[in-house]
Amino acid sequence: MTRSRWRQRLLALAGLSMAFLALGGAWLAYELTRPMQVTDPPQYLEIEPGASLRRVTDELQDRGWLSAGGALGARLYGRLTGLAGALHTGEYAVEADMSARRLLHRIVAGDVVLHQITVIEGWTFDRMRRALREHDAVTHTLEGVETGSIMEELGLAGEHPEGRFFPTTYSFPRGTEDRQILRLAYRKMEERLAAAWAERQPDLPLAGPYEALILASLIEQEVARPEERRKVAGVFIRRLERGMRLQTDPSVIYGLGDEYDGRLRRDDLRRADPYNTYQHRGLPPTPIALPGAASLEAAVDPAHGEALYFVARGDGTHHFSATLEEHREAVQRYIRGEKP
Repeated sequence: MTRSRWRQRLLALAGLSMAFLALGGAWLAYELTRPMQVTDPPQYLEIEPGASLRRVTDELQDRGWLSAGGALGARLYGRLTGLAGALHTGEYAVEADMSARRLLHRIVAGDVVLHQITVIEGWTFDRMRRALREHDAVTHTLEGVETGSIMEELGLAGEHPEGRFFPTTYSFPRGTEDRQILRLAYRKMEERLAAAWAERQPDLPLAGPYEALILASLIEQEVARPEERRKVAGVFIRRLERGMRLQTDPSVIYGLGDEYDGRLRRDDLRRADPYNTYQHRGLPPTPIALPGAASLEAAVDPAHGEALYFVARGDGTHHFSATLEEHREAVQRYIRGEKP
């Protein structure tokens, strides 16, 4: 065979190889970019620690989202690009019209699904723990753990947990431990309390940030209308300055705990309990709930005025009074339904 004929054959083989490569590249591009067959999107894919690309593509194929060719194409692409060794564990959303390549890049980027839990202003610590326990995306590690042990982990051995955790919405990936969310909520409260205390009015009758936290929890439980927070704070501050008892029902109710049946009776107001602000002067010993940012700010920036009393009107607002006589008339009008 002549040299020219060999050259022709080599050129033909090279051309054929390039054609196969082009066809293979076109096939790979098609398999990687066409939408997966996902029914009722979004669906969710969980990547376990140590999972290989082969295991991931096998699961996609088992679910019917990828064909055998699509799974092979995803594996080839992952190995050729080096992405196969860069998978992140976690839970990933698989949306309508999502391709295998887009999903693979999402997994490599660690763009996991974020779940949420909303901690409500006015919740107690026990209510917050129950919400964590009931959330299916939270890993529960605190079942049966005593409150004291939890506080010790946070560096607050011997401290009361009430009011120490900031109420807001927290986002987290599936599998986050309940104690991690508590740590985050604790740090958030410390930051917000410190910021509020730094902006406090001068000469408040509060010994430090913790007393501001206690006062904020009382405001949180007393107030339904945002515009009344600073007014209620002003009443409490003036009563503290004058050595008057705060006489706030929510504190009494907190002290009753499970004994409270929805009604406060005279005997309840007479019982010897450190949270009974009808019997004891000053603030209760601890917060009674989780106060939000607005109540923290109101506690250190109370409204000026003369009011020393307030009574609920029954519509979410309060009547504020400067004298005991006016207050008694308001109680007759709004609580007992009597004409003054």
